[in-house]
Amino acid sequence: MPVGTRGTYTFVDVLLAIILPPLGVFLKYGCRTEFWICLLLTILGYIPGILYAIWVIVG
Repeated sequence: MPVGTRGTYTFVDVLLAIILPPLGVFLKYGCRTEFWICLLLTILGYIPGILYAIWVIVG
């Protein structure tokens, strides 16, 4: 992986997590538990979905 590529992917993932949280998590983890938790939190409230998605992607 070239230098700086990982940071670029993380930036794009976080940007997608802000726009549509489940999509950002899905692109990183697929259809695993993290995606379903993010989808549920996004349905219950948009802000909790964003916060969870960023926490999962960056962490």
